[in-house]
Amino acid sequence: MKTQGMNEKVAREYSQRLGVLSHDQFQTALDRFDLGGLVCAEPVPFGNFGQNVFLTSTKGEYVLRGAPHYPWQFPKESFFTQLLHERTPVPVPWPYLLDLSDDIFGWSYAIMPRMPGVQLIDPDVRRTLGTADKSGIARAMGTTLAHMHTLVWPYAGEYDLETNTIQPLGKGYGEWVISRIDHYLRLAIPLSDRTTNADVEWVERLVAQGRWALAVPFEPCFVMQDYKEGNVVAECRGGIWRISGVFDYMEPYFGDGEADLSRQVAVYADENVELARAFVGAYVEQMGACNRSLRPGFAERFPVYMLLDRLIIWQFGQRHGVWWDARLTLQEWASPYTSLVVF
Repeated sequence: MKTQGMNEKVAREYSQRLGVLSHDQFQTALDRFDLGGLVCAEPVPFGNFGQNVFLTSTKGEYVLRGAPHYPWQFPKESFFTQLLHERTPVPVPWPYLLDLSDDIFGWSYAIMPRMPGVQLIDPDVRRTLGTADKSGIARAMGTTLAHMHTLVWPYAGEYDLETNTIQPLGKGYGEWVISRIDHYLRLAIPLSDRTTNADVEWVERLVAQGRWALAVPFEPCFVMQDYKEGNVVAECRGGIWRISGVFDYMEPYFGDGEADLSRQVAVYADENVELARAFVGAYVEQMGACNRSLRPGFAERFPVYMLLDRLIIWQFGQRHGVWWDARLTLQEWASPYTSLVVF
């Protein structure tokens, strides 16, 4: 079945974002990096934005990523992927081969190796996982995240396309976090009546309670910001799960690694809070092995980081359509996450 698309050489739509693509376009992209002859191209059925296509060639299996959201997306992904590849043991898709020209597809693209393992976002995979598997995966997620956080930087900052490096935030990290909370809150308010004045007051109280803890000094490290099972593949060998690939580096920056716990903790809490605790527990264990630890004030700081993460999701859902009970207000929806005790 895999070779059918290649033999027919029929152009087809691989996603709404990428549009209709042809065999010849894929082959030209492969030729540009000497990656062999195209055997087949397959849509990637997972992910929110439809930027990826699986390519199999005579030289290997790859992922083509196209139609960037912003001019900086692929250069930023290349920057962080290279750093992780060179400075950490985290399995990342390297080399990240970037073509900034648009002469093949009408947009720039990147080609990277397809990472081995199962996609944990695949419902068919999830149905095969027992309780022990899920716990093992959660612990593997925590261990891998701790390895990612060994990538440190002299200061907190964000990627800058013009200089192709990290620029300082321009304000203290804690104040930057609070400003982002305010930003996403203000974006959400006009989108629906589910972000109320009472919600705004609740946000302000939560921030006030944790403000002091945000000021506790830390060594800035890599923060993926979208670390979750949907952005990894995993393998089980001898009954032991390991994360065999981590991908999608559009959102990273350098800051407080504790913030990176939020998204996957929330995902696990929706399924079973014990998975969240296994995830955080393994993270803390591996951090200790790397001579790092959670700082004083974690219990007060984590709700603020979770609030920021939930506001990012909340405003996205209000903009594009929620997948939770639409009757819930922001506080009703987010407070179960911000009140979690995971360590």
